[in-house]
Amino acid sequence: MSAPAIQIEKLTLSFEKGSKLFTNLTLSVEAGVTTCILGPSGCGKSTLLRLISGSQDYQFSGSISFTPSENSAVAWMGQDDLLLPWMSLMDNVLLGSKLRGELSPVHRQKAADLIIKAGLAGYEDALPSSLSGGMRQRCALLRTLMEERFVLLMDEPFSALDALTRIKLQNLSAEMTQGATVLLVTHDAIEALRMSHRIIILGGDPVQVKAQLDFSSSPPRQPDNSEVTKHYGPLLKQLLEESS
Repeated sequence: MSAPAIQIEKLTLSFEKGSKLFTNLTLSVEAGVTTCILGPSGCGKSTLLRLISGSQDYQFSGSISFTPSENSAVAWMGQDDLLLPWMSLMDNVLLGSKLRGELSPVHRQKAADLIIKAGLAGYEDALPSSLSGGMRQRCALLRTLMEERFVLLMDEPFSALDALTRIKLQNLSAEMTQGATVLLVTHDAIEALRMSHRIIILGGDPVQVKAQLDFSSSPPRQPDNSEVTKHYGPLLKQLLEESS
């Protein structure tokens, strides 16, 4: 089996007062690679992820399809960590396996290895209330990576992390999601340049695809990578124009 492509066709979403967020929005998410969505605050990046996840919170017209459709199960990481407060860090990381009745020594070992790589060793038995915001976000990321889904939807997954930890976790995420279809929402241009095979910029009113950027090298890229340094200035300029 292989990761699916995602096709969004003529997506239209209106709010109760009649204003439209999307009008005939059409875009393609390539299979098996990481696509970053950038754009100004309020342009619908998080809403788009929720719609792709199958959320019933919004009524829309148009279509969102996966090809092949049988591989459309998604792993989701939102801006809130949603850790269960009565469960330890280790048990939160293993939550998906527990709920599916699939927990095994192999899963426990994988979780233990990820916890070490994420710099959380020694906190396996800690409850979320005793963890910092950055530690909680790392735990939520590991829980998402443990799912090993064909599709990962990630909304600002590294935002609460300090600069060095962010780079380490970006590298780990890129390593763990190779071959998956990853849709990553971020406000960080450098993060998008490091992590993506393709960047899609949303903007306008109603929101449309304003620009697209494809890369010849594979992520994660070092901050001094030639493609990162080449595209950073023009990308930042584009984002500033969309935000004005």
